Amino acid sequence: MRVLGVDPGLTRCGVGVVEGVAGRPLTMLGVGVVRTAADADIGVRLVGIERGIEEWLDRFSPELVAVERVFSQHNVRTVMGTAQASAVAMLCASRRGIPVALHTPSEVKAAVTGSGRADKAQVGAMVTRLLRLSAPPKPADAADALALAICHIWRAPAQNRLQQAVAQNRLQQAAAQHQAAARASAHPQAPAQHQSSAVKGRTR
Repeated sequence: MRVLGVDPGLTRCGVGVVEGVAGRPLTMLGVGVVRTAADADIGVRLVGIERGIEEWLDRFSPELVAVERVFSQHNVRTVMGTAQASAVAMLCASRRGIPVALHTPSEVKAAVTGSGRADKAQVGAMVTRLLRLSAPPKPADAADALALAICHIWRAPAQNRLQQAVAQNRLQQAAAQHQAAARASAHPQAPAQHQSSAVKGRTR
C-alpha cells in the first residue's frame, strides 16, 4: 500500500509518502512541506496548497491519502486555517477518485509511539526509527505527515476487518427482515373472518 500523509496547515502543509504493509518494514518514498506566504490572501494560499498537493499526487500516485482530522483548539484562527488546508487535500484526492482516511493526532501518536500524548520530538524520533532514516525529517510537519501514513498502513487491516464485519451484520439483518416479511405474507391474519363471526353472534 502506498499512502500520502498530509499534515494540514496554511503556512506549512506537511506531506510524506510511505509504502508497505502492516507487519513488515516500511519505506519512505518522499517527504516535504507545501509552503505559502503568511501575508498572502487566503484564496491565493489555498490555491498554492492545492497545486503543491497535486504535484505530490502526480509524482507518487498514492493509493490512499491520510489526512489529520481537525480538532478544536483554543486558537480559532489556527483551527480555521488547518480545516481549510485539510479540505483542499481531501478535495484533491477525491477529485482523482483516491480514498481519503482521517486520523486524529492522538490516534497517530498512539500508533507510532505507543502513547497518545507523545510530543513532536518523540513522534519524529519514532518515524526516523521506523523508516530507517539517518535523521528526523524537518520541519516537524513533515515528520507528522509520515506518521499519518504509517498510522494508516498499520491500522488499515483492522479497519477493513471492522468494516467487513459491519457490512456482514447489515446483510444478516436485511436477510432476517426479508424472511420475516415473507413469513408474514405467506400466513396473513384474517381479521375480516373474526368480524363476520361476531356479527353472526349478534344476529342470533
